[in-house]
Parts: sequence; C-alpha cells; structure tokens
Amino acid sequence: MKKISIIAVLALSLAACNNKESLNSESVLKPRVTAKTPLDTYIYNNFQKPYNIIVTYNYIDADFEMGKYFYPPTETKVQPMLEIVKKVWIDAYSEVAGPNFIKEVAPRQISLIGGYNVNPSGTITLGFADSGMKITLFNVDQLDTHNHSGTRQYFHTIQHEYCHIINQKKPYSSEYGKITPSGYTANWYNVREADANAAGFITPYSMLNDIEDFAEMTSGMLSMSKTAWDAKINAISSATGKEAIRKKEAFVVAYFKSEWGIDIYQLQAKVEEQMLSVLQ
Repeated sequence: MKKISIIAVLALSLAACNNKESLNSESVLKPRVTAKTPLDTYIYNNFQKPYNIIVTYNYIDADFEMGKYFYPPTETKVQPMLEIVKKVWIDAYSEVAGPNFIKEVAPRQISLIGGYNVNPSGTITLGFADSGMKITLFNVDQLDTHNHSGTRQYFHTIQHEYCHIINQKKPYSSEYGKITPSGYTANWYNVREADANAAGFITPYSMLNDIEDFAEMTSGMLSMSKTAWDAKINAISSATGKEAIRKKEAFVVAYFKSEWGIDIYQLQAKVEEQMLSVLQ
C-alpha cells in the first residue's frame, strides 16, 4: 500500500510539472525609482563626477554604529554646507597640490548626520574617517558661518579626518611618535589645553596617540592663518612644550613636502583665504 501511494504522488507531481503555464514576461519585482532632486544633481556634478566621491545624506543604518540616536541632516542645510566643504577643503588642495590630488587621495564616501555624536565620556565626535574610504561628518544642522570659531572648528575636523586618509596612503615615519612618547594617554579628555601645550601637544586630543597627534598638528595648521598659528605657539609658557610642538610642526612640513610635494604653508595660506571668503 505504501508503494502504491508513493507512485501515485509521483504521478501527480509529474503531471503538475508537465502542465505548461503561460508566465508573464514582465518581472513582478519592480525596481524602486526615486526622482533625482536638484541636491542630487549638485552632488553628482561637484563630488561624484569629478572626484568619485559619493555623498549620502539620507540615514542608512548599516553605515553607523547601533545604540546611538542619529538622524539625517535637514535637506536644506546640505548643499550650503557642501559648497563650503568644496571651497575650503577640495578647492584649496586642488589649487596647491594639483587638480588630480583629491581624485587620487580622497574618501569614496562622505556621510552626513544632522546632529551630535555624544560619547559615553561626555566628549562629542564631530567626524571620523573609516578605513581611508569614508568620512562621516556630524552636526551638519548646526553649522553656522556667522559663528567663526565654530566654523573653524568644524573644518578643523574635516582636515583632521582627511589627514588620516593621507597618512594611510603614505605613512609618516615612526620617529614622530618619539618626540613626546611619554605624554600619550587614553584620558586625554581630562587634560586642560594649557597643560597639553606645556607637555608638547597642540590639543588635549592629540595626546591620545601619535596618529591623532599628527592629524591634530596638521589640522591645527590648516584651520588658522600662519600668523595666528605662530601666535598660538609663541604664547605657550613652557619652553620644552613649545620646542616639542615646533619639532612636530617641522616633521609635518617635511612629510608633506617629501611624500606629496606639498608646501603646507602655501596650503595653509590658501585654506585661510578660502575660509575668510565663506565666514559671514
């Protein structure tokens, strides 16, 4: 009886398989069509097409760590912010280092978030670079070019994260970390800036490790004029701290010149010129 039942089931199955049905030639899986906005066109023409940089401003879960409250930037804030990013960062580098520099040494994605990224320590992360491929920028909604110090700090962050990408392409010598080896600490956020300066660090955050130290030195130079930079260093009361920072400055200058053919003081002047043109 079992054998007969199995044969009957197989027969029915074969009959069903031989039953030809007319299938619709059009797929039922419809691709999602999203109209390109003027903002998308701006991003394509100014970032993606010339530099192969994708800019995302719609929140994508997979791009960010879980457990934090992030939200996309207000859409009307995105293009004004990107126009400044292009002028102060991309255009300045392109003019000094050549039109192909950003094309060859650039993140492939810039992700934008509207609000703050607050850490458990109470510190705020304004941006970070991910494996040399992506830069994430937070706090887009709060960028205000009337707030000069805030705008400079924002672009300090951009220059800092871009420096990481540059260093990943061509690492600097390990000798840099030997200038102030004993000063690095995971508790940098408990150090006052004056104390960090006295210990030979341009900011408390530069005390985290030599990687952040190098990026802070570079971004510090590229977020103010040379006159302002020199005044900042000369105001440090500790002679040893001042000497250490000047050694680091010389190291950064030599790195950009030998590895990239860039006069960082010329780049500093161009960035400052571009910055002054956008501050209101």
